[in-house]
Amino acid sequence: MQAIYNIAEICARHNIKDAVLSPGSRCAPLTLAFVRHSKIRAITITDERSAAFIAMGKAMVNKKASVLLCTSGTAALNYGPAIAESYYQQIPLLILTADRPPEWIDQQDGQTIRQDNIFGRHVKKSYTLPADHNNTDAQWQIERIVSEAILAAHEYPQGPVHINIPLREPLYSAQEIVFDKTVKVIEKIEAQPILSPELLQQLKNELSTYTKILLVSGQTDASEELKTNVGSFIHSNTIPLVADVITNLQDLPSAITQHDIFLPVCNQEELKPELLITFGKSVISKNLKQFLRKHKPVAHWHIQEAGEVADTFQSLTRIIPVKPEYLLKALVNVTDTSNYYEHWKKVDDKSRELKESYFNAANIHNEFSCFYHLIKMLPNNSLIHLANSMPVRYANLIGITERSGVKVFANRGTSGIDGVISTAYGTALASSDPVIVFTGDLSFFYDRNAFWNNYRPANLKVIVFNNHGGGIFRIIDGPNKQPELDEYFETKQPLNAKSLANEYGINYYSCTSLNELAIAKDFLNDQQTAILEIETDSKTNADFFCRFKEFMKEKF
Repeated sequence: MQAIYNIAEICARHNIKDAVLSPGSRCAPLTLAFVRHSKIRAITITDERSAAFIAMGKAMVNKKASVLLCTSGTAALNYGPAIAESYYQQIPLLILTADRPPEWIDQQDGQTIRQDNIFGRHVKKSYTLPADHNNTDAQWQIERIVSEAILAAHEYPQGPVHINIPLREPLYSAQEIVFDKTVKVIEKIEAQPILSPELLQQLKNELSTYTKILLVSGQTDASEELKTNVGSFIHSNTIPLVADVITNLQDLPSAITQHDIFLPVCNQEELKPELLITFGKSVISKNLKQFLRKHKPVAHWHIQEAGEVADTFQSLTRIIPVKPEYLLKALVNVTDTSNYYEHWKKVDDKSRELKESYFNAANIHNEFSCFYHLIKMLPNNSLIHLANSMPVRYANLIGITERSGVKVFANRGTSGIDGVISTAYGTALASSDPVIVFTGDLSFFYDRNAFWNNYRPANLKVIVFNNHGGGIFRIIDGPNKQPELDEYFETKQPLNAKSLANEYGINYYSCTSLNELAIAKDFLNDQQTAILEIETDSKTNADFFCRFKEFMKEKF
């Protein structure tokens, strides 16, 4: 098993520090290797689906792949949702699946399924190690593949890479595990793509011909370098930047953040761009996507250093294969689109003022109002996880602009409701900063096994908006007009988080009115893992949200 034990050593030599393991016997040699390696932090999570999201949450913070390890059989299939999410969100993972030897596949042996390429096209690469690894060529192959897989996981665009590892019995040894310090490790020096002076000048010349330039960011990791260079670009050229809450750019002074409010009700013709420049991953705002698909620009540049590029707005004309921070820094002081910027700024400011007046005058207990007030309570330097469905939409309407150092995370690669709590759990285990989750009840209970482990990060705070069903279906057109709404779309459920908190020994807080929301201060200052449950009525929530949209329509 020496070549198998050395996998942990190769990971450590590549500066991978975290391994998330799930119990099993076929994976025992690897489990023992990672647990006993002095430079690896190994934790054990029984539920493989939760384990995969926890590993992803750790990688979000560390900017380095987490190792995922499970036994053979259906255990690996439970990794699927998190692997798809990490693939589309470009988060590095090194997935190790123990397997039966190849001759026993399809022979009705226990815990045996077809594991070659089990994750299909949702991993960057998939490898299978040799089942017999006592000869020198096999050992060389194993060492080479492990390094190649780690490099592939971190090469842009980052993502999950899978190694399937057939293991023969005996799986346990009484001998001490010793790591081979002379093990072969392959490193790679990353090249930085740049443009020639001639190409840069061509872009500057073209940029200067447009008077209506719009910059749109998709989801990005928090980066001071990116924020600084984006800020310089938009300020020096007076260009509007439209930034969803997941861009981590909303606190730039001139960023446009209220677009989800004003785009459905304003004069869109004044906002139509001639040149659209985009970077980053997915965009939350359906209103923004519809606006740009309807009002197509003359040209659309997308900045992305490598990988496939999606034509989200159906207007893509040029791909520029460099880092956004590099190119935007090079394009400062090229043009002046101040008249165009003022159109965007005017409706953005008006929306913000109307939004504040609406919520200040509202005295109805509902989840949108509670969300609005809780965002204003966020501590500085906190890590915010937004669940899909309504939480991420509420946050995008409200914006997170009043707190410094806040970083926003959301599983918008596939936009599923599974794994929200587990992802935040991983983030909390990897960081000492406050980690605060905003989630609906269905996402919360769907991922209740996130708490089924022996770790209780004191910095993790979970806010559950419990309207006892999928409240979004009362708001979006279509299901809200169907007679089967209650049972088959909203899917009523009677659960509350108190029972779960008691079961796992987690501090619990509750709120059933706006006046009780003051308890959130105690909750946020709790020195242990804690849950705040906000109970609301689904019909009241939908009515309030619809009145908000009508209010904006009337005032515009």
